[in-house]
Amino acid sequence: MQVTVTPEDTVAVSRIEEGAREAIEHIATTPIEDLIPEMISGILHFGIKVLIALLIYFAGAWLIRRVRGIIHRIFERRKTEKSIASFVESLTSISLTVILVIITVGTLGVNTTSLAAILAAGGMAIGMALSGTVQNFAGGIMILIFKPFKSGDFIETENGYSGTVSDVNIFSTKLTTTDNKIIIIPNSTLSNGTVNNFSLNTMRRVEWLVGVEYGSEAEKVKAALNDIVKSEPRVLYTASGAPADPLIAVNALLDSAVQYVVRVWVKTEDYWDVFYILNERIYTELPQKGIGFPFPQMDVHLTRQE
Repeated sequence: MQVTVTPEDTVAVSRIEEGAREAIEHIATTPIEDLIPEMISGILHFGIKVLIALLIYFAGAWLIRRVRGIIHRIFERRKTEKSIASFVESLTSISLTVILVIITVGTLGVNTTSLAAILAAGGMAIGMALSGTVQNFAGGIMILIFKPFKSGDFIETENGYSGTVSDVNIFSTKLTTTDNKIIIIPNSTLSNGTVNNFSLNTMRRVEWLVGVEYGSEAEKVKAALNDIVKSEPRVLYTASGAPADPLIAVNALLDSAVQYVVRVWVKTEDYWDVFYILNERIYTELPQKGIGFPFPQMDVHLTRQE
């Protein structure tokens, strides 16, 4: 770190050198019997300054502990996230301690202007060096305050990562993937990007797109799909609080198939189980009822030209 010497610093050094020179000349020209009272007076004066400085320091330290205790109790009453509470308490304590040290040193008669300038320059240099960390910290504060997700939620991030949130701290978030890998994502990425939280709501909609061959009777297909849906006890209806009853309808007329859409509501924790179970039942039960799944096909017409 480069420290710039200002004209004021040069003047201060010159004054110190001049004062030291005058003190040496005074000691050399003053009789010893006259120096002793001056030395005793100087020691007493400095001792009083030291005593006052110690009183200020211990009183300030006690006051800092009291302020930190008050902040801790406020966070406890409001049930603030522990990570935020701990950081704010530590930051407040460190900031007040630095101010207390500067005041204590100033009480001893030391010029604290240069000390404050050095601390400010050091803080700026550290802030620039840790700019990315500061962004992650700010993102962590936003996540912990607004809680777009919490531990135990299954989320998907904008850059394609998905998994269950296992830990949220000030600087990063840990995801546990479905194959039990740990992904650590900086909080700045999560706070500035899109996050899909699959666990935020208590219910989710499951959807299947089922293609059957042309010529299959629509009512017969819908009745078969409806029987499969009704046989699953985890499917929710409006009577049990779902936003809508199951929907079964013709969705599209494709090149090789008539596509039906099946939509049902389930509890969030039942989503994948219901999806896979009904997926298998659709595949096995529709052919048993004479409803086939088509293969891609192309009609070719040959003509004879004479």
